Amino acid sequence: MPRYRQHVAARPSWRCRVCGAAWPCSPARLALLGEYREDRVGLLVYLAALLCEATGDLPGQAGRERLTDRFLTWARAR
Repeated sequence: MPRYRQHVAARPSWRCRVCGAAWPCSPARLALLGEYREDRVGLLVYLAALLCEATGDLPGQAGRERLTDRFLTWARAR
């Protein structure tokens, strides 16, 4: 039976080490939502810190708005 591999970011590209998609990929998002299910604010703080790191690693490669959508917008409570 295949073992689950965590979908984590490879830096400085911020691509998923498992599937190669822009991180956080769909499996990473699901895992993060599960891990922080009782602490949405904590999830947003964690993702904001990663957004700051990614902004430093990806200067000029992605607009600030696109990175904000990629790292934060999906995680806001609806």
